[in-house]
Amino acid sequence: MEDIFSRIRDNVSKVIVGKEEVIDLLLTSLAAGGHVLLEDVPGTGKTVLAKSLAKSMEFTFGRVQFTPDLLPSDVTGLSYYNQEKGKFVFKEGPVFANLLLADEINRATPRTQSSLLECMAEGQVTVDGETRILEAPFFVIATQNPVETIGCFPLPEAQMDRFLMKICMGCLNNKEERELIDRYINSEPLQTIESVCSLSEILELQKQCRQVYVHEDLRDYIVNLVQATRRTATTYAGNIGVVEGVSPRGTLALLRASQGYAMVQGRDYVVPEDIKKVAIPVLNHRWISVDSSEQQKTVLLNGLLQSITLPTEDWTRV
Repeated sequence: MEDIFSRIRDNVSKVIVGKEEVIDLLLTSLAAGGHVLLEDVPGTGKTVLAKSLAKSMEFTFGRVQFTPDLLPSDVTGLSYYNQEKGKFVFKEGPVFANLLLADEINRATPRTQSSLLECMAEGQVTVDGETRILEAPFFVIATQNPVETIGCFPLPEAQMDRFLMKICMGCLNNKEERELIDRYINSEPLQTIESVCSLSEILELQKQCRQVYVHEDLRDYIVNLVQATRRTATTYAGNIGVVEGVSPRGTLALLRASQGYAMVQGRDYVVPEDIKKVAIPVLNHRWISVDSSEQQKTVLLNGLLQSITLPTEDWTRV
């Protein structure tokens, strides 16, 4: 399975300059069967990254540009009366795709945002009382701008908790920005890349992710870390506004992400570094807070990662 990750990573890297860590985290979420929220200012490559990933696999691609006047039926689809057939017919929305790009998701109203809850959590859509199963794999990449707030609706905690990870793109350094210019000056790489793996390979990859071995001590480490976020929320509530720790869904998310990241690194077992690598993108957005910043929560979480002792073991399967 390492070969699949290498093919996808190399293909996406033909379009995206740098961002190796972001690509690995996206592949981690894909392997774990989760969804990703990409958060950063406009122009950092969020949409291009999502399109590059979709084109690298034999995925059907759907895109929704979220706006304040967008309706839930614009996402999920709707039933309309077909005069020729003399009956109501269901027209599928863009959510019926293997990879859905929910662009600027925080610009839609909470009602429309919530139309994705069932899709993301259960892989199905219920319209007019009829439930339709989405084709697997189903992978949502949502984007949002953390700076602009006018005309935006912050995602509620229940919606945030459905994302396996929240990832920030970040800016390019001098060398990477020069490479960006050289690569795009005479061409458009996104138009030329082709699929490098099949849908069946991704499905098999997701099955194997569940089989990645997690040592008993590392299972305890995950539990202790999540429990510590709840104690910290109580302790620091008056100082930084964190009022609730990570939910049990977050515990399973950290487990799955650790397994996925181990696969991306070419291992069939998890090591402590896997958990520490995915802890912040998995857990940070799950802390329910009033007025604390992402940076403050990151500092707290880094402190918890360092404070919880972990014995040195052979982490391979026993």
